[in-house]
Amino acid sequence: MSERPTFTIGITIGDMNGIGPEVILKTLEDNRIMHYCQPVIYGSSKTLSYYKKMLDMEDFSFHIAKDTSQLSRKHPSVMNCWQEEVNITPGDSSSEMGKYALIALEKATDDLKAGHLDAIVTAPVNKFNIQQHEPNFRGQTEYITARLEETDSMMILASDAAVVGLVTTHVPLRDVTALVTPQKVESKIRLMDKMLRKDMLIQKPRIAVFGLNPHAGDNGLLGHEDQEIIQPAIETCHKDGILVYGPYPADGFFGAGHQRRFDGILAMYHDQGLVGFKALSFGAGVNYTAGLSRVRTSPDHGTAYDLAGKNEASPDSFRSALFMAIDILGNRSDYQEMHRNPLRRQSFSSER
Repeated sequence: MSERPTFTIGITIGDMNGIGPEVILKTLEDNRIMHYCQPVIYGSSKTLSYYKKMLDMEDFSFHIAKDTSQLSRKHPSVMNCWQEEVNITPGDSSSEMGKYALIALEKATDDLKAGHLDAIVTAPVNKFNIQQHEPNFRGQTEYITARLEETDSMMILASDAAVVGLVTTHVPLRDVTALVTPQKVESKIRLMDKMLRKDMLIQKPRIAVFGLNPHAGDNGLLGHEDQEIIQPAIETCHKDGILVYGPYPADGFFGAGHQRRFDGILAMYHDQGLVGFKALSFGAGVNYTAGLSRVRTSPDHGTAYDLAGKNEASPDSFRSALFMAIDILGNRSDYQEMHRNPLRRQSFSSER
């Protein structure tokens, strides 16, 4: 295969009072990053200068660019998404920070959609603070999916320990049952199978599906959704050649180490999948939006106001998110090349 290209990766600054700017700077401080991608931070050079000084990183340099045609090949670039002064108070939750986090996210997503970026890595935001300016904002996963005008996506948490996808994401628990339909479960299984093949280059991925109810319904004793909704979706996909199994009771799955038998796990709702995942991988996992035509990743943690401004935040998850974006872009390129010219089946006449 040909040598992989260097990709342009947009990085959103997130909530500037959280640990986003700190983990971004700590990740990009190692200039070897420039061998793998061209990073461009969407936010404020003044904010980054403030955190540089606070973190005693005065030797770290960045380049200010007006647009993606002016990116530096030697240093990370910064796109100033606003010009006004912003008062940074690390550790404080404020509506003002939600406003600027949304501006940076909007600009980066616009450039991603326009093809100026190959991928974006989003720093953590505070949903409540953004909702003061955009009431319909439910999360970065949903926002990016809508802005890219995609029909379907799935929130994935990935680490060396497990890959977990969700049928439903940021919705109240009382709404989950109505949202878990045969069609939706089937579409998420197919999406996960495609993601594992295309984005992670697993030829024959094995997928485990959780039940909705305790003990996966216990043969109808604790609910019928597992037998009447989830099981038929699994069987339909299995008939089409997808190696999918379940529904499994979620409570003992991770504790028994069953995740090691599967390439992907599909949970019905947020905490059902992510409690087990974060117990295994917190601080090392990556939040990935699967199913999009573009690539978006994020660290597996939030704004962590309690750590902001103390030089105590670990960049490990953010660094993993950046390299996972690069890996997925490379895998997609390799997958496309492998399937560009499949061998055509030829028929030969017995006559000479």
